[in-house]
Amino acid sequence: MLQQTRVEAVIPYYERFLAACPDIQALADATEETYLKLWEGLGYYSRVRNLHKAAVVLSEQYGGQMPADYDALLRLPGIGDYTAGAIASIAFGIAQPAVDGNVLRVVARLTGEERPIDVPAVKRDMRAQVAAIVPHDRPGAFNQAMMELGAVVCIPNGAPRCGDCPLMHLCRSYHEQTTDWIPARTPKKARTKIERTVLLVRCGERVGIRKRPDTGLLARMWELPAYEQALSADALREQLKAAGWQVKRLLSLRAAKHIFTHVEWHMTGYEVELSEPVAGLTWVTPDELRGAYALPSAFRSFLQVLEG
Repeated sequence: MLQQTRVEAVIPYYERFLAACPDIQALADATEETYLKLWEGLGYYSRVRNLHKAAVVLSEQYGGQMPADYDALLRLPGIGDYTAGAIASIAFGIAQPAVDGNVLRVVARLTGEERPIDVPAVKRDMRAQVAAIVPHDRPGAFNQAMMELGAVVCIPNGAPRCGDCPLMHLCRSYHEQTTDWIPARTPKKARTKIERTVLLVRCGERVGIRKRPDTGLLARMWELPAYEQALSADALREQLKAAGWQVKRLLSLRAAKHIFTHVEWHMTGYEVELSEPVAGLTWVTPDELRGAYALPSAFRSFLQVLEG
């Protein structure tokens, strides 16, 4: 959960998730709808799908226990070098580095690394440097100290708090006054902007939702039906009429934007009231939508109508 989300935001999700899935076996037995709903709002849903896949592997191959072996951890779905190193060192006292973005930043400044730290070869070099100094007696404490140093002193946004840093005297970037541009990163590509028309479809007391495709962005998630273009009210009426929808009322909703890693959705919204339900949608009550169906946060602003 913490790989893409702040601690303060994660806590209620973490507590809710552990209450529903208190151990590995419970997560392995959970349905897709259950664990996606528990994750709803955190984004990057591939993370929770990998958590579930890993729980199934652990249940089937390791008796529902995490293996005290770095290479075995690395083979689990969704676990890379950083997560495997964190688990191995913190949970099992195995001398492996846990190099996340915070640690990369600390090491880049300590060593004066001028190459972009998001280049895989550079990451491997820096991980090797950390691996060489991980103490065998307290590897977990060392890794957590490095991560904490990057989180609260050698911070990601804003000037580093060099005066509070216990490693200031060793820091090449501090002495060469290059902390304002080290660590370096490769320029980000501009996100693709996609226009969408999102529909909050209602019929009586029910709302129409649908499943997204099995692959691609937000795969297999529930969504509000949408058109992959911006439509005016008149154009939308024509589209719905051609599809055979019996529209009683159509109201404009406030436009919204949602940013994914590489894509931006610019959404025009409408509330559409039908005189009879249409095929192709799953019809649920607002309470069922809130309690049982995982809907990505991209649609959150349009669901506010249901709270009225």
